[in-house]
Amino acid sequence: MAEFAFELNDEQKQVRDWLNGFASDVIRPAAAEWDEREETPWPVIQEAAKVGIYSLDFYAQQFFDPTGLGIPLAMEELFWGDAGIALSIVGTGLAAVGVLANGTEEQIGTWIPQMYGDVDDVKLAAFCSSEPDAGSDVGAMRTRAVYDGATDEWVLDGTKTWATNGGIANVHVVVAVVDPELGTKGHASFIVPPNTPGLTQGQKFKKHGIRASHTAEVVLDGVRVPGHCLLGGKEKLDERLARARERAKDAGAGEGERVKNAAMATFEASRPAVGAMAVGTARAAYEVALDYAKTRTQFGRPVIDNQGVAFQLADMRTQIDAARLLVWRASWMAATGKPFTAAEGSMSKLYASEVAKRVTAQAVQILGGNGFTREYPVERMHRDAAIYTIFEGTSEIQRLVIARALSGVPIR
Repeated sequence: MAEFAFELNDEQKQVRDWLNGFASDVIRPAAAEWDEREETPWPVIQEAAKVGIYSLDFYAQQFFDPTGLGIPLAMEELFWGDAGIALSIVGTGLAAVGVLANGTEEQIGTWIPQMYGDVDDVKLAAFCSSEPDAGSDVGAMRTRAVYDGATDEWVLDGTKTWATNGGIANVHVVVAVVDPELGTKGHASFIVPPNTPGLTQGQKFKKHGIRASHTAEVVLDGVRVPGHCLLGGKEKLDERLARARERAKDAGAGEGERVKNAAMATFEASRPAVGAMAVGTARAAYEVALDYAKTRTQFGRPVIDNQGVAFQLADMRTQIDAARLLVWRASWMAATGKPFTAAEGSMSKLYASEVAKRVTAQAVQILGGNGFTREYPVERMHRDAAIYTIFEGTSEIQRLVIARALSGVPIR
């Protein structure tokens, strides 16, 4: 078991510095252009594939870092470069986590490589959970998956929304209802292979921030997928559903018990990583504000000579470091098998995302009128930061998860 340490080892430092160089030299120069275009930055993704960042091998190496810090280090540096472009580079990872969390070894080995492709033929994947009427309330999910025993196929019908890479991905991972009477316990995840008939892209969203990342609806109309595309397999699903039905027969047996469903297993695994993304954006905005305050003069002296500005910067840096430590703790706990008894994963995502919003807003304020223009990157960073308190569980949902963990009460 890896001991927790505040000092990174030499390999981690090398990876961090390498990613920082890519973010500085490739991502940042392209950030403003792709934010304005609101399109997937294919040239940057392809460049990331060429150097080995957009690849299964790279993410596997970071994922299996025994300290748990590989993924958060990578996320912080890439999102320090630019949140929209970085999300386009790492968006496939959420679908990959969905397969890792719910799939068999054979499914993991078959589908995750197809999500990335190779240097000469880059692929994308999308994780599809949210729906127009089922965001935070996953129990309201309506997309159905019905098993056709005659052909050993699952038939999927419904509409997914807010899907990163939705519709343009080669592989889609779709969460659907297989037993409506069981609520969230009746959900399962399915692989929809490339070019499957019936899957189409719906509305592409024009967003406030992370505009270089493609976000769209995914429409499933009679989509038929082979039985082996059910993540975990039908035998495992049948056993899980049978246990859920038995618990449902006993009026109080299931109350207060933590039961994972397909979507929640994915989100629990990814929340500290989202916290690291938020830390990267916050750190970028802080650095711009610090440099500006040291070089911008007003009333004959640098802006930072004013306590009102200097104290803001002190608070910004303190909050960023605190957020990073929460992310590192949760990531280390997950890697070493320590249970999130106090919802430490949600804590890290909650605090880091709120810090990103505060710090980027303070950065805009420190730059004054310049911060409100697109000539300076803090305007874009402020818009981008808004997403962290929304996606993969809003701040309100994180507080609910934490409160339930602390109290043992099914707070609503």
